[in-house]
Amino acid sequence: MIIVYDSLTGNVKRFIDKVKKTNKNLRVENIASIPVVDEDYILVTYTIGMGKVSDSTQEFLNKNSNKLKAVVVSGNIVWGSNFGKAGDIISKQYNVPLIMKIELSGTKQNVDQFIQEVAKFDNNSKMDSTQQ
Repeated sequence: MIIVYDSLTGNVKRFIDKVKKTNKNLRVENIASIPVVDEDYILVTYTIGMGKVSDSTQEFLNKNSNKLKAVVVSGNIVWGSNFGKAGDIISKQYNVPLIMKIELSGTKQNVDQFIQEVAKFDNNSKMDSTQQ
């Protein structure tokens, strides 16, 4: 399992940096550095405008949705019902769970929760491959 992220203003990158400091074993790639993903991954992205998926994230998903297992989204709570809406859109469009919404670059609690959720997905994918 790999974590793939997209960051515009740096909030998602800061969140990912916190995650990597907490769990150095997680494999993490920016979507700009990995145009094609050939293994299961969790996407961490952001919301733009009034609740839209960014063009860079959408273009990435157009090529790599078949391995997408879950999504996490960053946003700003001041947008009310549009907070993290890109995560809702991606979850529905690709029929994957929205693990969590984080505000801006997230908190220590968000980091801990994210690592726990990733571990669940990673364990499930290992079980799936051994059951085949």
